[in-house]
Amino acid sequence: MSLNRIILIGRATKDPELRYLPNGTATATFTLAVDRPFTNGNGNKETDFINIVVWKQLAETVANYLKKGRLNAVEGRLQIRRWESENGTRYITEVVADNVRFLGGNSSQGDPNEREPYQSSNQDPFRDDGKPIDISDDDLPF
Repeated sequence: MSLNRIILIGRATKDPELRYLPNGTATATFTLAVDRPFTNGNGNKETDFINIVVWKQLAETVANYLKKGRLNAVEGRLQIRRWESENGTRYITEVVADNVRFLGGNSSQGDPNEREPYQSSNQDPFRDDGKPIDISDDDLPF
């Protein structure tokens, strides 16, 4: 049995780059800045810059809503690609994401009235999150 899962939380270093393969499949790439949970000998935090690849509908969603500086969580698998070039064998390590969650707001100082992309202009449907729901037993399907 083997397992290849990775979960990261960090900020996008730039807006994602969306492109389409000749067969029409969407793919997007971006870099995630992830702080290490400790400081180095000088007392400074170090940051890893991790390449992220997303495919199909998720690629289009990420390209539309993920912006530079935005905090997000990425879940996927680690992939190491290898190819031959004029300079010899080349490698790249990246995360192929199958789940991207947008966390918090954008870190930039944009319009304070600008809504998060996943919120509708209607009243927040999760305003009572965590409170009991008034529902009768007759409404339950089981």
